[in-house]
Amino acid sequence: MIDALTIAVGATALALAAWCGFAAYRDEPTKDWHFIGMAVVSLLGIVQLVVGIVQLAGGHAPDKGTALFLAYLIGAAACVPGTGFMSLSERTRWGSATVAAGAVVLAVLEVRLFDIWGGGNG
Repeated sequence: MIDALTIAVGATALALAAWCGFAAYRDEPTKDWHFIGMAVVSLLGIVQLVVGIVQLAGGHAPDKGTALFLAYLIGAAACVPGTGFMSLSERTRWGSATVAAGAVVLAVLEVRLFDIWGGGNG
């Protein structure tokens, strides 16, 4: 995996979590600007998914198992879009809180992906 990409996904996810968490604190639902932020984070997650699959196809293998790595990679790519769709059905502060929680989960998944791949050895 590309370490810089993993850091970028994790950092943007935490920024999105803070932004949506602040919106939830102010009793606001997710707005169009939040969805643009979710799109950026989701795009980075999809890029990471593609890079991970290309590296697996190229013969590189994660230290802790390919199946585990793929499960985390797919989960990371689906995390923010899933919570974004959930926030559409909950047009209160809890929609923003849901996205914030999903973004925090994504950041944690990034740390785990880094560990599964080999912790900077790839």
